[in-house]
Amino acid sequence: MKASLAQLRAALDKPGATRLFLLHGPDEASAREFARQLARAMGADAERVDLEGAQLKGDPGLLAGEAAALSLFGGARFIRVNAVGEESLEAIELLLNAPVAGNPVVAIAPGVKSTGKLVKAAQAHPRALAFACYLPEGAAADRVAIEIGQSLGLRIDPRLAGRLAAAAGADRAVLSRELEKFALFLDASPDQPQALSEAVVDQLGADLGEVELGDAIEAAVAGAPDRLGAELARLEQAGTSPIPLLRALVRRLITLAELRAEVAAGARAEALAERVFFKERAATLAALRHWAPERLAAAIDHLRAAERRLMAGGPDVTAAAACIAVARQGRRR
Repeated sequence: MKASLAQLRAALDKPGATRLFLLHGPDEASAREFARQLARAMGADAERVDLEGAQLKGDPGLLAGEAAALSLFGGARFIRVNAVGEESLEAIELLLNAPVAGNPVVAIAPGVKSTGKLVKAAQAHPRALAFACYLPEGAAADRVAIEIGQSLGLRIDPRLAGRLAAAAGADRAVLSRELEKFALFLDASPDQPQALSEAVVDQLGADLGEVELGDAIEAAVAGAPDRLGAELARLEQAGTSPIPLLRALVRRLITLAELRAEVAAGARAEALAERVFFKERAATLAALRHWAPERLAAAIDHLRAAERRLMAGGPDVTAAAACIAVARQGRRR
């Protein structure tokens, strides 16, 4: 079933008969935030089983088996699958058609297209929900900030919501972490809501908008590891979290990959460059000439893997190493 945002949230809070939550689209941060919502609904003592999409290619029956297995501790159990691609179609079909599957599965598929077989299979099945994750823009991003705040017991003025969304780059995960901090400070909860003020945001907010990530991203895309190293040192001195940098660089590479595909189909690179911000046009043209599609795909996968390691408690240097590796790939002609 193709789910709306409201349907997805309701089902994540009460999985019931839903066997599969397929979260596809480029906004991987939102997909992971939805996966955390399922984890909260399952309870703090629930057993979480982590799988990778590559595992399912070699063992398609693994997913259905894990979904039907009992928890080692006799409690709730759910499965999270990272980096799912079209190669996981057989595993997903086996899961959906299995006679028994008591544990819900949330599958994060950032590289899967809405027109692909995997998404269509999930949309066609009554026990699956498919939801496309895209970065919200403009008023939609402001509404996301307000909705997340409401779930935490924060009342947020629309103008302040716009400031928060812009500072977080419309990244749902970054927004959530910031708003959780404000809610804790104000002792806010859905039962006892509190108004979030500009003064509190000024006092506690990371104000990510003040930290310019653009120079580091341009250095990585241009294949300039030495320049990137200096930018990474500057960002570290500013106390910037490495997660927004990784996600911003992934978004830039995804844009390049999409433009590169159009060039391969016969479009003129100069015409395509008109779509991007005018300050990025020259760099975009240069990147389109020297980034091959397979290297773009590998770089995106490398950065996403680095983010997963960070989210699992890895050291901050993981992000710097991943970005430098991408810059070295970009240096190859």
